[in-house]
Amino acid sequence: MPTEINHYDRIGSVSTQWRNEITSLPPWLKRPIGKASQLSTVQRIVKQRQIHTICEEGRCPNRAECYSQKTATFLLMGQICTRSCAFCQVDKGRSPMTLDPEEPQKVAQAVKLLGLRYVVLTSVARDDLIDGGAGWFVKVMETIRSLCGETQIEVLTPDFFSGLGREKTQKERVGTVVAAKPACYNHNIETVRRLQGSVRRGAKYDRSLNVLRWVKELDPSTPTKSGLMLGLGETEAEIVETLEDLRGSRCDRITIGQYMRPSLAHLPVQKYWRPEEFEKLGAIARSLGFSHVRSGPLVRSSYHAGEKS
Repeated sequence: MPTEINHYDRIGSVSTQWRNEITSLPPWLKRPIGKASQLSTVQRIVKQRQIHTICEEGRCPNRAECYSQKTATFLLMGQICTRSCAFCQVDKGRSPMTLDPEEPQKVAQAVKLLGLRYVVLTSVARDDLIDGGAGWFVKVMETIRSLCGETQIEVLTPDFFSGLGREKTQKERVGTVVAAKPACYNHNIETVRRLQGSVRRGAKYDRSLNVLRWVKELDPSTPTKSGLMLGLGETEAEIVETLEDLRGSRCDRITIGQYMRPSLAHLPVQKYWRPEEFEKLGAIARSLGFSHVRSGPLVRSSYHAGEKS
């Protein structure tokens, strides 16, 4: 297994390299970007309304496929995250953007214009806000429903642990979103327990498990979902342990995909897991009781999100 030499500097960049870094991209991770027409329509509408999608911000390899299936993932509350996870391409900083009061309406109008049947709402972490942004998720959900009553809305939230105010606990903040009845509540654990500190700055393994557990305690009918990215130095045994922990928190759905390094300032890839290894892990996940499993090199958190099984 690769040996980690050091952690990261104060802004989250890699301060030293890991040994045995893999730089060449295997053939199974190379795919065409998709039809230009499927991308340009969404890109034009998003740009006109000055809103953001994680599909574009993260240059997701599946975005043309999702757009053609009338699915998209919107990034709420600006482009600057208050945390500095070492894998994420989203910009980081201590002075995030002021919330755009027109964002809920802009997103809802985009959903209507694109005729989206299934929408995923995610966000940067906003530890600068009183409730961590939980209420903003609800506001956007309500506005979408006012214009597009048939559109299903999944949320992919941060953990809502930090915030300026202490009027509400972390569980109460999660409950604010649960009470709005999302079609699915997604919170990604991202990696195995051993690697949490170096990969997810500001997040905790057990804290993420609690988010998923609380959703079920608050509303057992709400499907829950989480995601894992592979290639950071984890072992198969650790992956299986994480899947078991997620099921122990009553998580229903799982996505498992390959980590791909966004830039030299991010964590290097330690291993490109092969397609057959993803198939094996998917089978293990199903045997543990996950009702919805997507496991493959190019799978991302919102991949085929609107499918029930």
